[in-house]
Amino acid sequence: MASTGSGFWSFGSEDGSGDPENPSTARAWCQVAQKFTGGIGNKLCALLYGDAEKPMETGGEKETQGSTEKKAVCTCNQKPCSCPKVDLNYACLHSTDLLPACNGEAATLSFLQDVMDILLQYVVKSFDRSTKVIDFHYPNELLQEYNWELADQPQTLEEILSNCRTTLKYAIKTGHPRYFNQLSTGLDMVGLAADWLTSTANTNMFTYEIAPVFVLLEYVTLRKMREIIGWPGGSGDGIFSPGTCYFIISVSYFLVCGYKMYITISYMTSYHFSVKKGAAALGIGTDSVILIKCDERGKMIPSDLERRIVEVKQKGFVPFLVSATAGTTVYGAFDPLPAIADICKKYKIWMHVDAAWGGGLLMSRKHKWKLNGVERANSVTWNPHKMMGVPLQCSALLVREEGLMQSCNQMHASYLFQQDKHYDLSYDTGDKALQCGRHVDVFKLWLMWRAKGTIGFEAQVDKCLELAEYLYNLIKNREGYKMVFDGKPQHTNVCFWYIPPSLRHMEDNEERMSRLLKVAPVIKARMMEYGTTMVSYQPLGDKVNFFRMVISNPAATHQDIDFLIEEIERLGQDL
Repeated sequence: MASTGSGFWSFGSEDGSGDPENPSTARAWCQVAQKFTGGIGNKLCALLYGDAEKPMETGGEKETQGSTEKKAVCTCNQKPCSCPKVDLNYACLHSTDLLPACNGEAATLSFLQDVMDILLQYVVKSFDRSTKVIDFHYPNELLQEYNWELADQPQTLEEILSNCRTTLKYAIKTGHPRYFNQLSTGLDMVGLAADWLTSTANTNMFTYEIAPVFVLLEYVTLRKMREIIGWPGGSGDGIFSPGTCYFIISVSYFLVCGYKMYITISYMTSYHFSVKKGAAALGIGTDSVILIKCDERGKMIPSDLERRIVEVKQKGFVPFLVSATAGTTVYGAFDPLPAIADICKKYKIWMHVDAAWGGGLLMSRKHKWKLNGVERANSVTWNPHKMMGVPLQCSALLVREEGLMQSCNQMHASYLFQQDKHYDLSYDTGDKALQCGRHVDVFKLWLMWRAKGTIGFEAQVDKCLELAEYLYNLIKNREGYKMVFDGKPQHTNVCFWYIPPSLRHMEDNEERMSRLLKVAPVIKARMMEYGTTMVSYQPLGDKVNFFRMVISNPAATHQDIDFLIEEIERLGQDL
């Protein structure tokens, strides 16, 4: 009898154990089995792998899509070699057969090409108006239809590809021309390519030595953004990092002292909920956030700001930050920045401008006047992943005072920020952020800017603003529609109620409001179940649920706006 470690099962065993339960042994025999023709090879592979060991179908589509057989090189060490090639079957391969596995190049290239095929098919479908924006399933349905749980045993590459297809099958096509649900929409091809490159490079932004090009591109891009804001020569500082809450914490951290302070910000739509989150994270509490009154369009009222500043100072507190907004989330309102800047200067208060949504208008000569006064801010947030269509995420904090971020945040971690390095240490950016490690977010913006130029971004922004005006003109006098506020929107936010025929002649009373409250949620649910389009809704103050339409997708057209209105009417006429 053959001893352990020899004979049939010992072939392909890396440790010579020949253990038939060892996955590497079975995989090696799977490779050999593929040399057989007429389907015998696959049957042998299944036999050698062991049917009982095959994982159940998880996270994949019930019908296998596309061929999983590819040509692969042999497993010898001769390069190049003249050995006969064998068929590569993903059903018998695992991630351990890919690089850095020995001779894993061919399997890796084949696998990644198939992944790329899946991605490219999804990209093409995203722009096809005949496809659904969403294939909606309720959470319990998705949980029951597929096994999403994590297991001890590895899945095959065939199953991994199936996981990819399934994930995209139920993903929202945010690049679809009829997706209007969020401020971040669209799918830019150059930005997508840049994101792929960034993931391939897989590095960190904390030191120049491990991200030389990316650090320099961040320096160049942030300087250009500060120049566009209006700071002389693009002077100042900045960083790309997670959104508004992080930035509020960062800015407040510059200013927090050892006594009770107040963050003064505008009331209602003129502040983002992340400001309160930032105050909570800082430990000064949400009660330290003072809400300033706004007008009917959602703009901060400067006189009320000054009144509240005087009020809290008389109580012995120290107001230290005013957070104005350039492009509010719901109304798209722009606070009167020059007047706010005058007040901040008078009382020596830091002025922060949240231009996460509205910052993109700085790229447009036609619309940048809406941010007049932003150059007087001490700090600005600007999210290119919103109006400029850069793939998520891409958020910038820009500070007028150079060196402030470093002096406030540096902790001199000697294992990273050695002071005797052989290059300019100012390019080691990790010590000027609250966090150390940072994802490379700048390359997407930089490459898109190179591809479009400033004039390309300008055209994109102008188109979205024009589409918003088209929508406003389409519905402002249309039967069954009522605007949430009078006048043309400042941004691409168009807020309105759809009033079904059954409510149009009702007296404007509590019963009518209670019924109108339910209209937008029902229409939105039907949109998602049909998969035809998506648009957001919300209540605000004493206003019941209304649609908040935003346009940031450059793929959208007048026809898509027409479709949205027709779809709302189709789905809501019976309510």
